[in-house]
Amino acid sequence: ERERGRLLRNLKNHPIESNNKQGNQRSEKTVIRRLVLGLMGAAGSKLEKALGDQFPEGERYFGFENFGNTCYCNSVLQALYFCVPFREQLLEYYTSNKSVADSEENLMTCLADLFSQISSQKKKTGVIAPKRFVQRLKKQNELFRSYMHQDAHEFLNYLLNEVVDILEKEAKATTKPERETSSSSSPEKIANGPKASLANGVHKEPVVTWVHNIFQGILTNETRCLRCETVTARDETFLDLSLDIEQNSSITSCLKNFSSTETLHAEDKFFCDKCCSLQEAQKRMKIKKPPHILVIHLKRFKYMEQLGRYKKLSYRVVFPLELKLSNTVEPYTDVEYSLFAVVVHVGSGPNHGHYVSLVKSHNHWLFFDDENVEMIEESAVQTFFGSSQEYSSNTDHGYILFYESLGPTTK
Repeated sequence: ERERGRLLRNLKNHPIESNNKQGNQRSEKTVIRRLVLGLMGAAGSKLEKALGDQFPEGERYFGFENFGNTCYCNSVLQALYFCVPFREQLLEYYTSNKSVADSEENLMTCLADLFSQISSQKKKTGVIAPKRFVQRLKKQNELFRSYMHQDAHEFLNYLLNEVVDILEKEAKATTKPERETSSSSSPEKIANGPKASLANGVHKEPVVTWVHNIFQGILTNETRCLRCETVTARDETFLDLSLDIEQNSSITSCLKNFSSTETLHAEDKFFCDKCCSLQEAQKRMKIKKPPHILVIHLKRFKYMEQLGRYKKLSYRVVFPLELKLSNTVEPYTDVEYSLFAVVVHVGSGPNHGHYVSLVKSHNHWLFFDDENVEMIEESAVQTFFGSSQEYSSNTDHGYILFYESLGPTTK
């Protein structure tokens, strides 16, 4: 940052000659960009030197240019790029649908094109401008058009759901249209998944995309009537888990609180189908089917009624490198996960700040800050747990965590 500032001051003191003011501004911007990218190139060379012979074969470590407060986008895209199953599926889709991707631009084809650009680079390190993707994002969703501070979790949710929508539409378009003569005796099969009934009695199997296979888990909401002891279970899917946080806690304790038993009484009584009346009950949420990639969102931004606005919670929440899920339903007794990416929010408030990401790639931890990419020690990850005191100079806090399943273990 000091080097950037020095370059900007030098350019201001020695303006580039031009015939008009507008051309002068453009020229200055071009030179600034080239000089900054030159500095980033030097940082890339430093990273290559640090890894040396241990530089993973075929891997690429590229920073992303910031187009005016697009760090929320850059940090999430880095985490997704190093989510290996997601990257592989997206690149496979891009390769097999290259002609379609070139002619029918959407958010997924733009993302696939960006990932392809990175993976096919001749250089091992450098900087890429995700211009096409950002332009498409802003064109498609007005929420991301402004230069205001955006929420990385909202962006991640939007992106994954958009990719799912595109894949579902494509899957439905490739199936044969249902004949008028067919009824409930001839169900239309689209993809593997639990059957869903339609209003006309025709059974349709919902589309299960590769995004679902990677990120989707199933929660079960169990409610037990305290009068007749009947347990009612309702399942719901999720692509990420949003957890309430407390000061000086851990992901394990947050998950336990998420699945803690709650008593429903007074105005919150539960209507029991067996008793045919409102009854006191106990309910709890458990993980029925853990996802392959577990994405955990820490609720660091909370609305404070007394303040009339949102406030950032800088709480210290320990997120381990290895995580074991215990609030699961059989046969998933204990599922172990390994941390491979963290999106970090830097700043004291919800409406301003910066996003960076930490990524584990081939047993090395890397720090991505827009154009800049550096290697860090594994022990440095714990500096992003949060602050043990409310008022602290440390404003770098883990916000979105990405864990990869190591497979279930038996008791």
